[in-house]
Amino acid sequence: MLEIFKCDNCGKIVTISHEGAGQLVCCGRPMVQQAENSVDASNEKHVPVVEKQGDGILVKVGSVPHPMEAAHYIAWIEVMSGPNLYVKGLKPGEKPEAYFPVPTTDVKVREYCNLHGLWTNKPPHK
Repeated sequence: MLEIFKCDNCGKIVTISHEGAGQLVCCGRPMVQQAENSVDASNEKHVPVVEKQGDGILVKVGSVPHPMEAAHYIAWIEVMSGPNLYVKGLKPGEKPEAYFPVPTTDVKVREYCNLHGLWTNKPPHK
């Protein structure tokens, strides 16, 4: 599983695709691993919603569209389907959704909110 780390000082985000020894450091401090959230407890909706659309899938962030303002937005959406990883970067003002050429809705989706962190449609395995 790809791990996501964030620098609490400058906001830099790093994705780890292969584990190794050592600790990630940025701005002179250890980076913080981002936990995957999968249950919305607030009025804002973050859990990705996957819909079949044509030959692929449409991923929307939340059952109610997530804000896409300069101070609060979805930075990216990623889809993991078998060995394939698809990523779509988003910017403030865009719709909080993305189309991916994946033939099944049985996928793991994650998205990153600049204020509320990492969210997924499937809880992590224990």
